[in-house]
Amino acid sequence: MNKKLTATLVVAAIIVAGVIGYLIYTMQKQKEESAQMLELAEMDKREMENEYEQFAMQYNEMKMQINNDSLVAQLEKEQQRTEELLEELKRVKSSDAAEIMRLKKELATLRKVLQSFVHQIDSLNRLNEELTQENTNLKTQNQQAQEHISNLSSQNESLSSKVEIASQLDATGIWAEGRNKKGKAAKKIKDVKKFVIGFRIARNVTTSTGIRSIYLRISTPTGDVLTKGGTFQYENRNLEYSIRKDIEYTGEEQTVQVYWDVAEALSAGTYRVDIFADGHNIGTSSFSFEK
Repeated sequence: MNKKLTATLVVAAIIVAGVIGYLIYTMQKQKEESAQMLELAEMDKREMENEYEQFAMQYNEMKMQINNDSLVAQLEKEQQRTEELLEELKRVKSSDAAEIMRLKKELATLRKVLQSFVHQIDSLNRLNEELTQENTNLKTQNQQAQEHISNLSSQNESLSSKVEIASQLDATGIWAEGRNKKGKAAKKIKDVKKFVIGFRIARNVTTSTGIRSIYLRISTPTGDVLTKGGTFQYENRNLEYSIRKDIEYTGEEQTVQVYWDVAEALSAGTYRVDIFADGHNIGTSSFSFEK
């Protein structure tokens, strides 16, 4: 009996030792697992804090990128909420699973809100780029239009100038002679009683038709102008003329002949004739007389 009891007690002791060893092992295992879980929770918390801080920084950066007051106010509100939740997270213990879970859900909500703002700002930036490009295009088109108008004005001025030049009358075939008292040609100035000057107004279909005033200036060898006091306008000044002849111009070539009666003493030498019409000098010639 003593041997059996002893064996039983030995077996019981072994079992108890095994149970105690298992319990100690299990408790140690649970302690290690708890430590690992706490460490993971602490890492998770730090990661969440980093995300909250990044969100707050992104809100601040986005505010600097836009000029929309209403949108800036919304960003400031969300930034403040993010910073408040960050402060809450910093005060929470890693072991408070319920609070950590709540703040993690808040973080997920903030992420969606932030993504919404990013998309909205991106759309505004694209719109601004399009408007800026459109404005640039409009400025370019306006500049091109101004240049085109300027070119047209220059062309019109040039064309007007060319038309004006083309429409000027032209005196050709100018001749002049002195005649004596019998109406015959005189070579000596002392015999000249009348100057006869003839010329042709050339054909010009670009000029207007109608009554035109032709002015002739006869200049003596000394530079004096033979005149009776009449004047006409030429290049913003009044010039004396010798003879005025009004003609009806039809656009076709026509011959003109005028006369100047000599009533003063003249000197030998070269005389000059300038013919004017419509404010332009349309022809010049000269003729000479002996003593």
